[in-house]
Amino acid sequence: QLQLVASGGGLVQPGGSLRLSCISSGFTLDYYAIFWFRQAPGKEREGVACIESRGDNIDYVDSVRGRFTISRDNAKNRVDLQMDDLKPEDTTVYYCSYRNYWGQGIQVTVSS
Repeated sequence: QLQLVASGGGLVQPGGSLRLSCISSGFTLDYYAIFWFRQAPGKEREGVACIESRGDNIDYVDSVRGRFTISRDNAKNRVDLQMDDLKPEDTTVYYCSYRNYWGQGIQVTVSS
């Protein structure tokens, strides 16, 4: 079955850290950019981070720059999103995306 399997997330206090991961099943993650998005209920989907195929071109939305780190391991068909110094406004559902494949949403909740 061709799919992206996401993991991680959960509940963390403000200032804490979480790590999201996404692993492909049935296909390789090597040629194209990988994205992390997030979408809160009633709001538009927001691009959070992206990483090009060789990992040499990375970009972040301004609100997470300096706090989040995206990385990929093509040999393991895996992409991670390390999220540090989390804020309540980071609370929402996160998705990984590769071409037309989407991982299942992962809930991230930042609350004291």
